[in-house]
Amino acid sequence: MEITTSPSTYQRATETASHIRSALPDVLQNPKVAIVCGSGLGGLAQTIDPTPKVELAYENIPNFPKSTVQGHEGKFVFGRLGPHQTPVALLVGRAHFYEGHTMDMVTFATRVCKLMGVEVIIVTNAAGGLNQNYAVGDIVCLNDHLNMAGLVGIHPLRGPNLDDFGVRFPPLSDAYDLDLRVRVHRAWKTLGLDKQKRRLHEGIYAFVAGPTYETRAECRMLRGFGADVVGMSTVPEIVVARHSGIRVLALSLVTNSAVLEAGPLGSDEALQSMTKAELDAHLGRGKANHEEVLEAGREAAKDMQALVKLIVSDLHEL
Repeated sequence: MEITTSPSTYQRATETASHIRSALPDVLQNPKVAIVCGSGLGGLAQTIDPTPKVELAYENIPNFPKSTVQGHEGKFVFGRLGPHQTPVALLVGRAHFYEGHTMDMVTFATRVCKLMGVEVIIVTNAAGGLNQNYAVGDIVCLNDHLNMAGLVGIHPLRGPNLDDFGVRFPPLSDAYDLDLRVRVHRAWKTLGLDKQKRRLHEGIYAFVAGPTYETRAECRMLRGFGADVVGMSTVPEIVVARHSGIRVLALSLVTNSAVLEAGPLGSDEALQSMTKAELDAHLGRGKANHEEVLEAGREAAKDMQALVKLIVSDLHEL
């Protein structure tokens, strides 16, 4: 049986890009850089010059998915950034697979960015730290990923290939642009961030579907596979960006440390005299929660904003 879509993703993305362009002044028509702002990182939109600046709510953009997650405002922001007035597009909030969106919709904004002329996409996210050398508040420049959902068939390129965007079997061994990663480390030192407590790492991101945080056993498995951080976004966008020929830079903010140690056994003699409240507190040590994620994002926002702003300024020659 032939698989078809109606209308096609390309047609819908073209319609959306045309609608957005109609709302933009000429100087913002073709943004060269797109920035995806993850949980708690929407403040990046404040780094854009105030004029000209256009904000479009996702709900008012045709075909666009709606973000329902706390900490994701759900708007497209267009403006110019840095001393070279680089035209940029910011996605303040994203659609997630766990919200019930299809992978096509999760990555739809990336397709629209391609049609608007974006050449580099900077993807940010909040992630759990699996690497025990990472501290809450550290920033990780991604250099590879484990697409756990994709390996079992939940893949953004599943189905007929979108030839208007890219080839059937795109390679991903070069997904994380080396030139852009070099620029990150250079910007980190230029800003003097290497002199403070917060650290910059390079590492591997494990993408899981969510929406639950991972169990202890799952965290140990992912760490054993080589993952340094884990989260519920980013990788589908990166896969589609590379399929579309967009260069990728991805930055994770470590907002909590995953619990890797095995849980306590009910047979442990030391636990026999504890009350239920004491047992709950003992089991819950290190448990992640979304408010913790947002708070860590608020604390690291200034450093992340300064880093992204300098990187974009460094890309003015595009």
